[in-house]
Amino acid sequence: MTQSVHGHQVMALMLAHGKPLTQDALVSLIAQTFGDSARFHTCSAQGLTAGELIRFLKQKGKFIETEQGLVTLQALICEH
Repeated sequence: MTQSVHGHQVMALMLAHGKPLTQDALVSLIAQTFGDSARFHTCSAQGLTAGELIRFLKQKGKFIETEQGLVTLQALICEH
């Protein structure tokens, strides 16, 4: 069975990493952490690949693009 990981866990992973990541580097970190076959869900979406999750969270304003790469903030992670 394929593991489903909540987007909050990916955001927490980024915070723990502590520095901006390019989208490719983030996909690689996600695969290393959760496995290549992991799928992702949020409160309003499910069955996402890592790339789809990143695009989704960027659209929702949860991932912020900077010159150095993508970042997130603890304040952007909802507490539920």
